[in-house]
Amino acid sequence: MIARPARAREDSVTLKFFLVQGLTLIRAPLIFVFLAVSVFCGHPLAAGWFLLAFLAMLLSALTDLFDGYLARKWRVTSRLGSYADPMLDKIFYLTTFPTLVYLASRAGQDGHARTLLVMAILFLFPDQWVSFLRSLGALHQLDAKANWSGKARTVISFPTICAVYYYLQAPAHWVLQLPFPLVYALEAASIVINLISIWVYTRHFGPALRREMRPPPGEDAPRS
Repeated sequence: MIARPARAREDSVTLKFFLVQGLTLIRAPLIFVFLAVSVFCGHPLAAGWFLLAFLAMLLSALTDLFDGYLARKWRVTSRLGSYADPMLDKIFYLTTFPTLVYLASRAGQDGHARTLLVMAILFLFPDQWVSFLRSLGALHQLDAKANWSGKARTVISFPTICAVYYYLQAPAHWVLQLPFPLVYALEAASIVINLISIWVYTRHFGPALRREMRPPPGEDAPRS
C-alpha cells in the first residue's frame, strides 16, 4: 500500500522530466519548419503557409520561456537542459535573423534589410563577446551570472522578431496589419538594448580585461 503512492510520485516526476526536455528540444524542429516555409513555400506566402510558419516561430519562442520555468517549478532541472537551452537559443537567433534580412531584401525593402542586418549583428556579437569576457572573469573569480541587460535582450528580441516577421509576411488582404513605425520602434529598441548590454558586460568584466592586457610580471613590455 505504501509502495503505490511512491511509485505514482516517481512516475509523475519522470513524466514531468520528459515533458520539460521535450519542450526544450522541440525548439529546433519548430524553427527549421519556420525557415523552410518562409524561404521555400512561395512569395507572397499563402495564408495557410504563413500561419504555419508564424505559429512554428511563436511556439519555438514560447518554449524558451516555459521549459526553464517548469523545470524549476517541478524540480526536474537537468544538465542536458542547462546545456541545450543556450545552444537552442543560438539556433533560434541564427535562423530567424538571417531569414528576416532575406525576406526584407526579397520584398524590395533594402533600407529595412540593412537595419535588420545591423540588428542581427548587434544581437549575435554580444554572445561571443560575453563568452570571451566570462572566460577572462573566471580567471579572476568575477561573478559570471546573467544580469538585467541580458534578460532585457531576450524580453525585447522575441516580440520584435515576431512583429517583424508578421509585418513582412502577413497576407496583404488581412485586416490586421502592423504599422511600419511600430516595427521600426521595436527594432530601434532592440538595437539600443543590445548596445547597453555590450556596455554593461564590458564594464562588469573590465577589471579582468585590463589585468589580462598587462604584460606578465618579470617580462619586458611589448615593443611598438
